[in-house]
Amino acid sequence: MYILSQLPALLPLRVSVKFGVILGILAFDIFRIRRQVTLTNLQKAFGDRMTPQERIKTGRESYINFAKSMIEFASLSRMKKENLRGLVSFSGEEYVEEVLKRGNGVIMITGHFGSWELFGAAAAARGMPVDFLVGEQTNKLVDSYINGLRKSVGIGTIPLGVSIRGIFTSLKKNRMVAMLSDQDARKAGIFVDFFGIPSSTYPGAAQFACRVNCPILFAYILRKRDGTHNAVFLPPIEVNTEAEKENEIIRLTALHAKALEECIRKNPDHYFWAHRRWKTKPPEKRRI
Repeated sequence: MYILSQLPALLPLRVSVKFGVILGILAFDIFRIRRQVTLTNLQKAFGDRMTPQERIKTGRESYINFAKSMIEFASLSRMKKENLRGLVSFSGEEYVEEVLKRGNGVIMITGHFGSWELFGAAAAARGMPVDFLVGEQTNKLVDSYINGLRKSVGIGTIPLGVSIRGIFTSLKKNRMVAMLSDQDARKAGIFVDFFGIPSSTYPGAAQFACRVNCPILFAYILRKRDGTHNAVFLPPIEVNTEAEKENEIIRLTALHAKALEECIRKNPDHYFWAHRRWKTKPPEKRRI
């Protein structure tokens, strides 16, 4: 990460980002880092709708997009607000304004899709009160460096270790709590469909939305051909306060999982396919 952050010191950001093509090809085609996991996930998600050659092409483009995104993330401390505003345009900002007027904060959900860290930075640059729910890295120096990049552009952070207290505090201050929703949740998750496959998914976003009665906003960011991005907020997913709580948590979780799936279907090369999304099986399948 530190090495990537030095590229813009020597070259303009857009030139630096082009090195992501080389890094992505090296990781996917030469070193083959989790290549088979990526191809297997693409096969599970798209089946016969994607040929083996298309899966390889999509997998390679996914790695290239990820490498470009990491270069952009590593470059955040060098970006000024005006740079971020010029780099990322927004659609659906009216939904953010609408839900924040209610005063209960908002849960913002996205996935490992596009340049998600850049999304948070650009949102903060536009004055949106964003806090990221973040996991702690094993290496303390790396953890400090990554969170330092976020803080340098005005993103607040809520460590997972104090997540319950931190999330409530953030929501009470009428802030946006941003969460990544698409990693395998193991035994802590509930199973909802993701590409037609029962997938262990963290219910935390839905649980907090129900507790505080705040909406869930699903959002994503798309990389455009000219090197800029478009960040998109979808209409809020509202909590039904009259529904039975457990059923409502399942419904809300299924809805934001479906929103992410629809984004991926339209732009599969934007998604990070290298994590084992379907590693945990539903209890009945484990018994079989």
